Amino acid sequence: MKKILNGLCSFISSWTGTIIIVLVLIFFVMQAFVIPTRSMVGTLFEGDFLFVKKFSYGIPTPRIPWLEVNVLPDFKGNGHLIDGERPKRGDVVVFIPPHIEKTYFVKRTFAVGGDEVIFDKDGLYLHPFEGDEYVREHYSSHIVVERLGKLFVKNPYIGKHPGIIYRSVFYKYPYGDSYFADNEGKLYRKNCIEGKMSSNIGDMEENCELWSRVYTDEPIESFIEDTNIAYTMMKSGRTPTAMMKLEGDMYYLKIADDEFFMIGDNRNNSLDSRFWGSVPYKNIIGQPWFIYFSINKANSQEAGADEDKSKRYTIRWDRMFKGVDGLERSMREAIPK
Repeated sequence: MKKILNGLCSFISSWTGTIIIVLVLIFFVMQAFVIPTRSMVGTLFEGDFLFVKKFSYGIPTPRIPWLEVNVLPDFKGNGHLIDGERPKRGDVVVFIPPHIEKTYFVKRTFAVGGDEVIFDKDGLYLHPFEGDEYVREHYSSHIVVERLGKLFVKNPYIGKHPGIIYRSVFYKYPYGDSYFADNEGKLYRKNCIEGKMSSNIGDMEENCELWSRVYTDEPIESFIEDTNIAYTMMKSGRTPTAMMKLEGDMYYLKIADDEFFMIGDNRNNSLDSRFWGSVPYKNIIGQPWFIYFSINKANSQEAGADEDKSKRYTIRWDRMFKGVDGLERSMREAIPK
């Protein structure tokens, strides 16, 4: 027994043993990722370094990091060595998007197989596959509306997950139009002077007056209501949509079995399943486990780093070693009673 233990210790302490142990952890237990964009801002921020739990939804077929090549064949044809639970509505999930094979996205599950989704100028709507009676029993009547002869729930996760936002942003198209969206997702549009604007000038409603004074010399009242940014992107034709256009300006999709409709929490600044379709189970990797490091980037507007260079690349100590549940709990505690 002592010889076996000595041999095991010797193997673990060797370079070969260390590499094998690290690969086993990466393949089957957890893998490190960094959030590069602001599509989940509100919950996960650009500059969050996190570990992803790879056994949340079964064990995915192992892939060599960076090369993103499968180590083993996909024996079951569903991207997993061992099947597991499927993502539930509201889960934050790491996955491989259907349109880019060698990268990873993190979004929130808006709908699961059999659900129906509507997207229009007023927001996102969910009809669960369980039907109208389920909607009546599980959702408050003030967010339930009738569409297409069925009951749909408008923006069903906002109350439960405080990180979901319709963030005020400024946006510029090449057509010379400027856009401002308020905190409820309403978009306001006006003509602007070419070259006077850039994206992400500000992200709060109170910044609008400052922005209009500095960049347009016109009052905010000169804006006219249009719609939310992602919806306008669809209308513009600049971004292909995976949703079917119905009467008027309404888009619809029924989610295929064992697929999942993924949406960024930063709803007005996210390219997601509205544009490239639902995600099959075979592309599901796991769930964010916890943040092990977090740093403000040059575009971290919440810290003022987009304007004040001294605030860039500073550590966000308050986010360290928290998972999604812990982050949401902190957000709720920060809300004035």
